[in-house]
Amino acid sequence: MIPVTTFKNRRVALFGLGGSGLATAEALIAGGAEVAAWDDNPDSVDKARSRGVGTADLRQADWSKFAAFVLSPGVPLTHPKPHWTVDLARAAGVEVIGDVELFVRERRAKAPACPFIAITGTNGKSTTTALIAHILRSSGRDTQLGGNIGTAVLTLDPPANDRFFVVECSSYQIDLAPTINPTAGILLNLTPDHLDRHGTMQHYADVKERLVAGARNAIVGVDDSYCSLIADRVEMAGVTVTRISRRQTLEHGLYADGSRIMIADSHGVRGIADLDGIQTLRGGHNAQNAAAAIGACLAVGVSEDEIRAGLRSFPGLKHRMQPVARKAGVTFVNDSKATNAEAAAPALSSYENIFWIAGGLPKEGGIAALKPLFPRIGKAYLIGEAAPQFAATLGNDVAYEISGTLERAVAHAAQDAASVEGAVVMLSPACASFDQFKNFEVRGDRFVTLVSELDGVEMLVPLHGA
Repeated sequence: MIPVTTFKNRRVALFGLGGSGLATAEALIAGGAEVAAWDDNPDSVDKARSRGVGTADLRQADWSKFAAFVLSPGVPLTHPKPHWTVDLARAAGVEVIGDVELFVRERRAKAPACPFIAITGTNGKSTTTALIAHILRSSGRDTQLGGNIGTAVLTLDPPANDRFFVVECSSYQIDLAPTINPTAGILLNLTPDHLDRHGTMQHYADVKERLVAGARNAIVGVDDSYCSLIADRVEMAGVTVTRISRRQTLEHGLYADGSRIMIADSHGVRGIADLDGIQTLRGGHNAQNAAAAIGACLAVGVSEDEIRAGLRSFPGLKHRMQPVARKAGVTFVNDSKATNAEAAAPALSSYENIFWIAGGLPKEGGIAALKPLFPRIGKAYLIGEAAPQFAATLGNDVAYEISGTLERAVAHAAQDAASVEGAVVMLSPACASFDQFKNFEVRGDRFVTLVSELDGVEMLVPLHGA
């Protein structure tokens, strides 16, 4: 835990007592703050109270007594309208911040030289975050991994000058971190997303820009117009900028040339890494992720040899295009995190001879956007509520069966793939999991378990930590 000492002996309001909210409340208390916490869910309030967290209905609170208001990132700050607590805080002139901001202030107070890498973007941020942390850890550095990737940042070890922090940041977290100042800040890309919470694409982009605007070194993907303009703006403001691209040659920066990552700087152009043969970094999207990771690691003093070794040994992000097993030339890939068509496209575009397990709770648009990738699919195995809808879209273009359950889909796909050289059995559902599973993690773990039960299979990941 990181005790938040920057609010010692002061009263802090907090709303949102889910996992990260409760961790934040406990970190504030550990640092000496007096916390008044609340949630719309009475069970969450009771749980916090049972763990020694002070609770109070913030509708009746005296807001003039609060030094700050800490809001859970899942609660609306601006759109579609501010949460009622935000209105109360602003009316009282109380600053509204989040857990990442508390981390930033604690780092600044206790260990300002502590290397801090922050990562954001519409797509690819979790893989990039995990890759950076792996490179740092495999080089022997004390590395803390957290944020939006699943571990609340204030549950990590406290900042220290020789401790590296790798923090994935959602737009919601950045919106609540006005003084975020990473050693290296990464903005991978921007496409329309979360507009229900940001109102417009421009506001969404403006929020994302803050992460790199406050960085000492900004690593910015320039393959979309929003990010390209952001790179220009923050560079003109005095930030050191490294541009990255998967689609174009750059005069200065890091870019993909086939499987090679090239670096162009004042010394000329040269290859810095080759992703050929690294199964966990297949595809153009992963070339961008790798380029960003390389740029960030160079910015915090990691050697090129250490970076190359870390890339080669990267086990992949769990549930994201992760090779989990092999059987007689067939590779089994867990891409359970692909909960819509756009998210499934990278995996489908990275392999051929795919025996595709898809379906679940359908998202708007279905899988029509994936039609250009249908020639890569040998057969589809459809599960869950989406099965009839997906079957209609596949039509006569792709052979399919309605398997119904993941159990039948894995068994049938493995049997059919065995006769095809270089085949891939892939779970990339293009759907939410909630019709049959609690979440995509449970769905992916079940896939790995089912694969492990096949005769003659060689597992590439530990069964219980897959």
